[in-house]
Amino acid sequence: MHIEKIKIENFRLLQDCCLDMRKKTTLLVGKNNTGKTSLAVLLEKFLERPDSFTYTDFPIPIRQKIISIDDCTNVEDFAIRLVLRIAYDETDNLAILSEFMLELDPERRHVNILFECCIDKKKLLRALPGDIKERKKFIENNLSGNFLDFKIFAFDDFGHTEETPYYLAHRDQLEEKERSDVRALLNFQVIHARRNVASSEDAGRGTKPLSAISTKFFRKRDIEAKDNEKTTGSGGDSIEKLRSMLAGIDDQLGEQYAQVFGGFLKSSRDFLGLGDLKVVSNIQSQSLIETSSQVIYGETDNFLPEHHSGLGYLNILYLLLQIELCRDDFARRNAPLNLLLIEEPEAHTHPQMQYVFADKIHGLISQTPNLQALLTTHSSHIVSKSNFEDIRYLSRLSLAEPVTIKNFHTDLSAKYEELGADGTALFQFLKQYLTINSAELFFASKAIFIEGTTERILLPLFIEMHDKENVDTTSESGLSSQNISVLEVGANARAFAPFLEFIGVRTLVITDIDTTRAVVSEKTGKTSYSACPVAESSHTSNETLKHFLSAPDPKEEKDFSEWHKRLVDGTASSGEGQFMVAYQLAQDGYHARSFEDAFISINLDKVKARKDTLAGLKNRGALDQFDGDDFYSLTTQILEKKSDFAGSILYLTLVEGESWRVPEYIMDGLKWIHRN
Repeated sequence: MHIEKIKIENFRLLQDCCLDMRKKTTLLVGKNNTGKTSLAVLLEKFLERPDSFTYTDFPIPIRQKIISIDDCTNVEDFAIRLVLRIAYDETDNLAILSEFMLELDPERRHVNILFECCIDKKKLLRALPGDIKERKKFIENNLSGNFLDFKIFAFDDFGHTEETPYYLAHRDQLEEKERSDVRALLNFQVIHARRNVASSEDAGRGTKPLSAISTKFFRKRDIEAKDNEKTTGSGGDSIEKLRSMLAGIDDQLGEQYAQVFGGFLKSSRDFLGLGDLKVVSNIQSQSLIETSSQVIYGETDNFLPEHHSGLGYLNILYLLLQIELCRDDFARRNAPLNLLLIEEPEAHTHPQMQYVFADKIHGLISQTPNLQALLTTHSSHIVSKSNFEDIRYLSRLSLAEPVTIKNFHTDLSAKYEELGADGTALFQFLKQYLTINSAELFFASKAIFIEGTTERILLPLFIEMHDKENVDTTSESGLSSQNISVLEVGANARAFAPFLEFIGVRTLVITDIDTTRAVVSEKTGKTSYSACPVAESSHTSNETLKHFLSAPDPKEEKDFSEWHKRLVDGTASSGEGQFMVAYQLAQDGYHARSFEDAFISINLDKVKARKDTLAGLKNRGALDQFDGDDFYSLTTQILEKKSDFAGSILYLTLVEGESWRVPEYIMDGLKWIHRN
């Protein structure tokens, strides 16, 4: 038995969403302000605090309709709803679930539970003032529990094929249920992102979050032990031992109290005329742990208190204790379904600890029977350690649009399947490439794909130069301050195209034109393609260009030749839509084939002047002898190691203040991604 789907209507940004749940762990990822926290809040409101809904929980497009409410308004149109679709099979114990099973047909394998928060129209209209401005203010301040109806229904939509949801099309078929029925079926626990961890700065205020939660942990264990004592006659061994030790301490303290307070007690008895007056010890284990215990680390004789731990360690320890408390609660209540939601487990935590947590949390969850977990995260480290199948992506293409929840693996694999056999291979590559860097794309607003080490070293410098030349810092943020992921993907950019379309990230691809020409072997008669200057070329070896710029089949020689001409003159790329491909175009009368070729051609005088300082060069004397426009041959002749060359360009800029020209195709690409 497990929750198969969660459907949400009319709650904040989540106006019409459906979340496919995994049987164990479901990972919710997405950029900021895409509804991850809203989902957690909605579950908690419906399952734990249904009287906490307010006016601001309704989506903005619905609020005006609420303010304009009258006798003709159908308030069911903008009710806040949550639907849990629960799957079961013949191996499950259906005793509790049967309360929600409306048909006993053996072919049925699902039950549906509808949670609904609807405006009490009659009550609200009676209370509304007549003036429109006062009505608006009244609704904003008072639309909460008093004017809202909260109800729970079971319904059976088996065989329903209409576009309108069953619970709207067949209201008369809904069967109302009690909250107690849901609580017996489902145990929901949530660990919020705003956890009460504190740094050493808070120690002076007496903040000891780990000690506090340790006390909470002990209280639960003590309650369990007392419950066991009532039912079986024996509590937990460790709890009983602690009680026995405290009782012995009470006896010893009682004897000492009699000696210390003896004189005072005799005078008090005589003065007040009281009977036997005593001071006794009554140490309670819970109070002792809360006030006189602390969590430490290090050796007992040379320890450090908990507030000397970094926030990352505090957060992980706090999380683990919270999870253990939740697991204890799951075991104690023994509900058929358990749902644990953890918000942003990565808070305050070093990336390496995020890796560790991602590994361990799956083990903790799998060890707990009937437990499903929802994790919301902004951590690319946690995403990269998770299964593709577990990821659900919350997407919002613009501020004016509502959020959608996408089944990452199912929906994305379908997009790759549209590409045929090649798409299957690309999807397999993408899954293997889901590293820290590529996982960052889930949270990025924009992306820049580069080919290799040279661009990776120099791109930050080029972005800084772009911002200085093109951005008015008083009114506009530069590229360096935008949420952009930069990925070094080599010739594999095309493998990411369906993925980027899927998550809606605008992308600049910086690559080389990589021109080639056909060479026919005299011995075999076979045609091969060798690198050559752009002016002599007929083809390109760059698969990225062919993919993004829709190259025809090279076998269609006429079509391909026309496309190649457009590639060379720059008309094959429009720079419109979600992607732009930036590659070398003619500049200052020369058309380069690679980045190094382009850079040297526009910075020749400075490269000559710095030839003895620049690393990664060979045959430096060729620079002095060069007097022409064959930069392709010059670059081949003098360049030995591209990464060293790029590193020395950066060094001369940052340390010695040298200024370089940036190839136009790169600067144009940066302008495009900044503008869009």
